[in-house]
Amino acid sequence: MNSSYLNNENLIKNLKKGEESAFVYLMNTYHNKLCVYARGLTKDHYTAQDIVQNVFFKVWEQRQKLNSGYNINNFLYRSVYNEFIDHYRKIKLLTPLEEEHIKQLKAIVQEDRVSEINNLIELVKQEIENLPPKCKSVFTMGKLEGLTYIEIAEYQKITVRTVEMHMSRAFEIIRKKIGDKTDVILFLLFGMQLKNRQSSFR
Repeated sequence: MNSSYLNNENLIKNLKKGEESAFVYLMNTYHNKLCVYARGLTKDHYTAQDIVQNVFFKVWEQRQKLNSGYNINNFLYRSVYNEFIDHYRKIKLLTPLEEEHIKQLKAIVQEDRVSEINNLIELVKQEIENLPPKCKSVFTMGKLEGLTYIEIAEYQKITVRTVEMHMSRAFEIIRKKIGDKTDVILFLLFGMQLKNRQSSFR
């Protein structure tokens, strides 16, 4: 490994020159990390691999456009975000609410605030783990497993109204910690529409 690649500016300079060794260093350093990150977004191993592959392909194809002032770490993570968002747009028709979430995500990543999003994601995961047992069970069945309120009620042997109460409580607890970015982070984590709670019926 060329130790000069440890310097962000030197790495980008050599990438722009078409040095394959610089690209190999980039792949070796970031490929696995970005795949793990992309899997967290897509919840699918193969889609994550495709997204990261596309990002590296575009970096190489458009290497002349790289700016020496880029923080390559933030640039790559931001590129994975953008690729994920583009992928999401292609596979499904977005609701106005989803469009708004995606706009907010793009604004965040364009401002190089990737670490902030990562911290919020981890905080949300922690808050979900800390929910009261029944509340946690109902919330994860609805958001992680994608079950409707009716399905959850039948499985848990409770009323739909009780399901609604548990979901509302979960959102309230999480929102107290996360604030106005709660819906965006949950959208990113679960890839679901966060409509009115009663719209979970199929």
